[in-house]
Amino acid sequence: MIISVRKGRKRAASAAVAALLLAGGAVGCGTDKKSDSAGGDLSPAAAVKKAAKNGERLKSFSFRMKGQVPGDGRVRAEASMTAKPLAMRMKMTSLDQPGQKAEIRLVDGGLYLGSGKPTAETDGKSWMKFDAKAMEKQGAGEPGGSSMSSQAEKNPAEEAAFLTGSKDVKKVGEETVDGVETTHYAGTVTLDELRADLKDEDPEKRKSRTKNIEKFADMGIEKLSMDMWIDGDDRTKQFRTQGKGDKGKFDMTITFFDVNKPVRVTAPPKGQVMDLAEMMKDTGAKR
Repeated sequence: MIISVRKGRKRAASAAVAALLLAGGAVGCGTDKKSDSAGGDLSPAAAVKKAAKNGERLKSFSFRMKGQVPGDGRVRAEASMTAKPLAMRMKMTSLDQPGQKAEIRLVDGGLYLGSGKPTAETDGKSWMKFDAKAMEKQGAGEPGGSSMSSQAEKNPAEEAAFLTGSKDVKKVGEETVDGVETTHYAGTVTLDELRADLKDEDPEKRKSRTKNIEKFADMGIEKLSMDMWIDGDDRTKQFRTQGKGDKGKFDMTITFFDVNKPVRVTAPPKGQVMDLAEMMKDTGAKR
């Protein structure tokens, strides 16, 4: 029963985490008031690159996302994140399975997944903790949550926007998003173009961004359609990524708000947490 619960919660959480990280790191946030639209005299390509660069400087941000992930269905979530130290809290709802909700917290190197209520299958606990490093030391490979942890332990604000690799990026027009005046840009990019765009990056960034690219490749996606809405502060207010692969359609829109406002993330009380690494350790000791 524990395995089945883990799979169910992992599936819910992976949709949210994957959606966040597969957005390609085009993270920037506009103010929640009207401002001059972005772009000025910049070319579309230059405007997109400037917004991506500004996103790298963010210390904290919040965002809403809605869309669908192959294999996980339609999801909706709201989250807040800090860059240093890296921490995140996210509340996610499955739109295809009414009533199925999950909360994710990434703090102090631990990834916590909660359903909001204790269950018999989780020893009466309402949270599960995934610690990839500890579980790998015990020879568990990548059991429940390990891949999520490895992907979540990256700040998407430090990633360049995938749209910067597009050769056909263009200005669509002026649009208002959440009361903020923005300039809408759009373009397409192949995974091969994204890989080629990494050749001049430093090894650490290249490794991190390659992992994001390969997540799309795992879905059988070879080409992405991307839209970016940039505000008057030359930051990304909204970003949409679409792609079609052999596992279905990926379509996620992320809207950003509350730039550089304090974000506090705490681990759940230990008494409410079932630590999978500790559980595996105890199981091994009894053999």
